[in-house]
Amino acid sequence: MSGCACIETIYKELKTDFNKKPQNLKKCGQSLDKLKIALTKLAFLPTKDVKSSKSEMILARDVLEIAVEYSVATKDIPAFERYMSQLKCYYYDYKVSEFHTELELLSADIIHTNEYIGPILALEQYIMEGRYNKIFQAKSSAPSEIYNYFMDILLSTVRDEIGACIEKAYDKISMLEAAKRLNLKTSEEMKTYGKKRNWILDANGFYNFVDKSTKAKEILPSVELAEQAIFYARELEMIV
Repeated sequence: MSGCACIETIYKELKTDFNKKPQNLKKCGQSLDKLKIALTKLAFLPTKDVKSSKSEMILARDVLEIAVEYSVATKDIPAFERYMSQLKCYYYDYKVSEFHTELELLSADIIHTNEYIGPILALEQYIMEGRYNKIFQAKSSAPSEIYNYFMDILLSTVRDEIGACIEKAYDKISMLEAAKRLNLKTSEEMKTYGKKRNWILDANGFYNFVDKSTKAKEILPSVELAEQAIFYARELEMIV
Protein backbone atom coordinates (compact mmCIF):
# COMPACT_ATOMS: atom_id res chain seq x y z
CA MET A 1 0.00 0.00 0.00
CA SER A 2 1.42 3.45 -0.95
CA GLY A 3 1.99 6.16 1.62
CA CYS A 4 -0.94 8.20 0.35
CA ALA A 5 -3.27 5.18 0.32
CA CYS A 6 -2.26 4.31 3.88
CA ILE A 7 -3.00 7.85 5.03
CA GLU A 8 -6.36 7.78 3.27
CA THR A 9 -7.29 4.54 5.05
CA ILE A 10 -6.43 5.98 8.48
CA TYR A 11 -8.20 9.23 7.58
CA LYS A 12 -11.43 7.39 6.74
CA GLU A 13 -11.28 5.63 10.11
CA LEU A 14 -10.64 8.98 11.81
CA LYS A 15 -13.58 10.61 10.04
CA THR A 16 -15.91 7.78 11.05
CA ASP A 17 -14.76 7.90 14.67
CA PHE A 18 -14.92 11.70 14.87
CA ASN A 19 -18.53 11.68 13.71
CA LYS A 20 -19.26 9.51 16.77
CA LYS A 21 -17.63 11.87 19.28
CA PRO A 22 -17.39 12.34 22.23
CA GLN A 23 -17.14 8.65 22.99
CA ASN A 24 -14.49 8.08 20.32
CA LEU A 25 -12.27 11.12 21.00
CA LYS A 26 -9.48 9.01 22.49
CA LYS A 27 -9.40 6.80 19.40
CA CYS A 28 -9.44 9.93 17.20
CA GLY A 29 -6.36 11.18 19.03
CA GLN A 30 -4.56 7.92 18.35
CA SER A 31 -5.46 8.09 14.66
CA LEU A 32 -4.26 11.69 14.46
CA ASP A 33 -0.93 10.71 16.00
CA LYS A 34 -0.49 8.10 13.27
CA LEU A 35 -1.51 10.54 10.57
CA LYS A 36 0.90 13.24 11.75
CA ILE A 37 3.76 10.79 11.41
CA ALA A 38 2.52 9.52 8.05
CA LEU A 39 2.07 13.04 6.66
CA THR A 40 5.69 13.90 7.33
CA LYS A 41 6.61 11.32 4.68
CA LEU A 42 4.68 13.39 2.15
CA ALA A 43 5.29 17.01 1.22
CA PHE A 44 1.97 17.86 2.83
CA LEU A 45 2.59 21.59 3.33
CA PRO A 46 2.50 23.29 -0.09
CA THR A 47 5.46 25.58 -0.75
CA LYS A 48 7.19 27.07 -3.78
CA ASP A 49 10.06 24.61 -3.58
CA VAL A 50 8.17 21.36 -3.00
CA LYS A 51 5.40 20.15 -5.31
CA SER A 52 2.64 17.83 -4.18
CA SER A 53 -0.10 16.18 -6.16
CA LYS A 54 -3.60 17.61 -5.85
CA SER A 55 -4.85 14.41 -4.22
CA GLU A 56 -2.11 14.55 -1.57
CA MET A 57 -2.88 18.17 -0.74
CA ILE A 58 -6.63 17.54 -0.51
CA LEU A 59 -6.01 14.56 1.76
CA ALA A 60 -3.66 16.56 4.00
CA ARG A 61 -6.18 19.41 4.12
CA ASP A 62 -9.00 17.06 5.13
CA VAL A 63 -6.86 15.58 7.91
CA LEU A 64 -5.95 19.02 9.23
CA GLU A 65 -9.58 20.15 9.19
CA ILE A 66 -10.53 17.30 11.48
CA ALA A 67 -7.43 17.97 13.59
CA VAL A 68 -8.64 21.55 14.13
CA GLU A 69 -12.08 20.37 15.25
CA TYR A 70 -10.50 17.68 17.42
CA SER A 71 -8.34 20.25 19.21
CA VAL A 72 -11.46 22.31 19.95
CA ALA A 73 -13.32 19.25 21.22
CA THR A 74 -10.42 18.45 23.56
CA LYS A 75 -9.99 22.14 24.55
CA ASP A 76 -6.37 22.21 23.41
CA ILE A 77 -5.71 25.80 22.32
CA PRO A 78 -1.99 25.37 21.45
CA ALA A 79 -2.88 22.43 19.18
CA PHE A 80 -5.73 24.42 17.64
CA GLU A 81 -3.41 27.31 16.77
CA ARG A 82 -0.78 24.91 15.42
CA TYR A 83 -3.22 23.05 13.18
CA MET A 84 -4.82 26.29 11.98
CA SER A 85 -1.44 27.71 10.95
CA GLN A 86 -0.83 24.56 8.88
CA LEU A 87 -4.34 24.51 7.43
CA LYS A 88 -4.64 28.13 6.28
CA CYS A 89 -2.29 27.76 3.33
CA TYR A 90 -4.66 25.26 1.69
CA TYR A 91 -7.38 27.90 1.39
CA TYR A 92 -5.46 30.58 -0.50
CA ASP A 93 -4.24 29.23 -3.84
CA TYR A 94 -2.02 26.70 -2.08
CA LYS A 95 0.43 29.45 -1.08
CA VAL A 96 1.93 30.02 2.35
CA SER A 97 0.48 33.41 3.07
CA GLU A 98 1.86 36.22 5.15
CA PHE A 99 -0.02 37.15 8.29
CA HIS A 100 -3.25 39.09 7.93
CA THR A 101 -6.25 39.29 10.18
CA GLU A 102 -8.71 36.55 9.31
CA LEU A 103 -11.41 38.81 7.92
CA GLU A 104 -8.98 40.56 5.58
CA LEU A 105 -8.45 37.23 3.84
CA LEU A 106 -12.12 36.97 2.92
CA SER A 107 -14.10 38.67 0.20
CA ALA A 108 -16.68 41.33 1.08
CA ASP A 109 -19.48 39.07 -0.20
CA ILE A 110 -18.49 36.27 2.15
CA ILE A 111 -18.11 38.61 5.11
CA HIS A 112 -21.59 40.06 4.66
CA THR A 113 -23.49 36.89 3.74
CA ASN A 114 -21.82 33.95 5.51
CA GLU A 115 -23.90 32.70 8.44
CA TYR A 116 -20.81 31.68 10.38
CA ILE A 117 -19.08 35.07 10.15
CA GLY A 118 -22.04 37.36 10.89
CA PRO A 119 -22.27 36.38 14.57
CA ILE A 120 -18.55 37.07 15.06
CA LEU A 121 -18.87 40.54 13.55
CA ALA A 122 -21.78 41.15 15.89
CA LEU A 123 -19.65 40.06 18.87
CA GLU A 124 -16.95 42.50 17.84
CA GLN A 125 -19.52 45.29 17.69
CA TYR A 126 -20.94 44.38 21.09
CA ILE A 127 -17.47 44.49 22.64
CA MET A 128 -16.71 47.87 21.08
CA GLU A 129 -20.00 49.25 22.38
CA GLY A 130 -19.73 47.60 25.80
CA ARG A 131 -23.01 45.74 25.31
CA TYR A 132 -21.99 42.81 27.47
CA ASN A 133 -25.56 41.57 27.87
CA LYS A 134 -25.62 40.89 24.13
CA ILE A 135 -22.38 38.91 24.38
CA PHE A 136 -23.91 36.68 27.04
CA GLN A 137 -26.95 36.11 24.84
CA ALA A 138 -24.85 35.33 21.77
CA LYS A 139 -23.85 31.83 22.85
CA SER A 140 -27.41 30.52 22.50
CA SER A 141 -27.49 31.65 18.86
CA ALA A 142 -24.06 30.35 17.84
CA PRO A 143 -24.32 28.79 14.36
CA SER A 144 -22.28 25.70 15.28
CA GLU A 145 -21.42 23.75 18.43
CA ILE A 146 -17.73 24.12 17.61
CA TYR A 147 -18.09 27.80 18.61
CA ASN A 148 -19.12 26.92 22.16
CA TYR A 149 -15.68 26.33 23.66
CA PHE A 150 -14.36 29.66 22.44
CA MET A 151 -17.58 31.38 23.45
CA ASP A 152 -17.12 30.01 26.97
CA ILE A 153 -13.62 31.49 27.07
CA LEU A 154 -14.90 34.84 25.83
CA LEU A 155 -17.83 34.86 28.28
CA SER A 156 -15.51 34.04 31.17
CA THR A 157 -13.24 36.92 30.17
CA VAL A 158 -16.16 39.32 29.88
CA ARG A 159 -17.54 38.22 33.23
CA ASP A 160 -14.19 38.80 34.91
CA GLU A 161 -13.99 42.28 33.39
CA ILE A 162 -17.46 43.06 34.71
CA GLY A 163 -16.44 41.70 38.11
CA ALA A 164 -13.36 43.94 38.17
CA CYS A 165 -15.52 46.94 37.23
CA ILE A 166 -18.01 46.13 39.98
CA GLU A 167 -15.18 46.14 42.55
CA LYS A 168 -14.04 49.56 41.38
CA ALA A 169 -17.45 51.15 40.84
CA TYR A 170 -19.29 50.13 44.01
CA ASP A 171 -18.69 50.39 47.72
CA LYS A 172 -21.18 47.55 48.05
CA ILE A 173 -23.66 45.66 45.87
CA SER A 174 -26.38 43.14 46.64
CA MET A 175 -25.81 39.56 45.63
CA LEU A 176 -28.93 39.67 43.44
CA GLU A 177 -27.77 42.79 41.60
CA ALA A 178 -24.26 41.39 41.14
CA ALA A 179 -25.68 38.16 39.72
CA LYS A 180 -27.80 40.16 37.28
CA ARG A 181 -24.82 42.17 36.05
CA LEU A 182 -22.67 39.05 35.74
CA ASN A 183 -25.43 37.08 34.00
CA LEU A 184 -25.39 34.36 36.64
CA LYS A 185 -28.68 32.52 36.93
CA THR A 186 -28.66 31.13 40.47
CA SER A 187 -27.49 32.23 43.92
CA GLU A 188 -25.14 29.25 44.02
CA GLU A 189 -23.45 30.35 40.80
CA MET A 190 -23.10 33.84 42.26
CA LYS A 191 -21.64 32.54 45.52
CA THR A 192 -19.15 30.38 43.63
CA TYR A 193 -18.09 33.33 41.51
CA GLY A 194 -17.86 35.57 44.57
CA LYS A 195 -15.53 33.10 46.27
CA LYS A 196 -13.38 32.97 43.16
CA ARG A 197 -12.82 36.74 43.45
CA ASN A 198 -12.54 36.63 47.26
CA TRP A 199 -15.71 38.64 47.73
CA ILE A 200 -17.16 38.52 51.22
CA LEU A 201 -20.93 38.23 51.50
CA ASP A 202 -22.34 39.87 54.62
CA ALA A 203 -25.37 38.82 56.62
CA ASN A 204 -27.58 41.26 54.70
CA GLY A 205 -26.76 39.73 51.33
CA PHE A 206 -24.32 42.42 50.18
CA TYR A 207 -20.77 42.27 48.89
CA ASN A 208 -18.61 45.06 50.31
CA PHE A 209 -15.60 46.45 48.45
CA VAL A 210 -14.54 49.44 50.55
CA ASP A 211 -11.67 47.52 52.12
CA LYS A 212 -10.28 46.33 48.78
CA SER A 213 -8.90 49.77 47.96
CA THR A 214 -10.21 53.21 48.84
CA LYS A 215 -8.76 54.55 45.60
CA ALA A 216 -9.54 51.61 43.35
CA LYS A 217 -12.67 53.19 41.89
CA GLU A 218 -10.96 55.21 39.19
CA ILE A 219 -10.75 55.14 35.42
CA LEU A 220 -8.90 52.13 34.05
CA PRO A 221 -5.43 53.02 32.70
CA SER A 222 -5.19 53.34 28.92
CA VAL A 223 -2.56 50.57 28.74
CA GLU A 224 -4.89 48.17 30.54
CA LEU A 225 -7.74 49.05 28.18
CA ALA A 226 -5.49 48.45 25.18
CA GLU A 227 -4.43 45.06 26.54
CA GLN A 228 -8.08 44.11 27.04
CA ALA A 229 -8.94 45.11 23.47
CA ILE A 230 -6.06 43.04 22.11
CA PHE A 231 -7.10 40.06 24.22
CA TYR A 232 -10.70 40.26 22.97
CA ALA A 233 -9.50 40.55 19.37
CA ARG A 234 -7.38 37.42 19.79
CA GLU A 235 -10.32 35.44 21.16
CA LEU A 236 -12.60 36.61 18.34
CA GLU A 237 -9.93 35.64 15.79
CA MET A 238 -9.81 32.10 17.20
CA ILE A 239 -13.57 31.81 16.80
CA VAL A 240 -13.29 32.94 13.16
